[in-house]
Amino acid sequence: MSVSPINRRDFVRIATRSLLAISGLVGLGGLIRYFSYQPEPPPPRVYEVGAEKDFPLHSRTLLPSIPAILIHTPGGFHALSLVCSHLGCTVQDQLDNLACPCHGSRFDDAGNVTKRPAGSPLRSLDVEVSADGKVKVHL
Repeated sequence: MSVSPINRRDFVRIATRSLLAISGLVGLGGLIRYFSYQPEPPPPRVYEVGAEKDFPLHSRTLLPSIPAILIHTPGGFHALSLVCSHLGCTVQDQLDNLACPCHGSRFDDAGNVTKRPAGSPLRSLDVEVSADGKVKVHL
């Protein structure tokens, strides 16, 4: 049995069809991945941060998972978002104020701007103390 050599035209036709078939399979794989994409679930809107007794009066507690700061005053609890209203950097807690490391904005404990360039105060977050003494922060 003798094998006849393949001519150039047949080789180009076979090579072209093979490359088109491989490209189609790769594209089909991409489409399958695209249509089967499962986005991550959205972050929770309510965070239980601990028991009321864990936050003594006049305490300032950083909540890095939110990011926020929980402040316990004689009037109760209040929380501030630590996302700067200027460009969205994470504000850092300092001894007497909250400071943005990106552009130097400063905020007081109520979230009001004490030094620009931020033009609006930090966002206030709702805080709830449940009947069983758990502190919850609502975004």
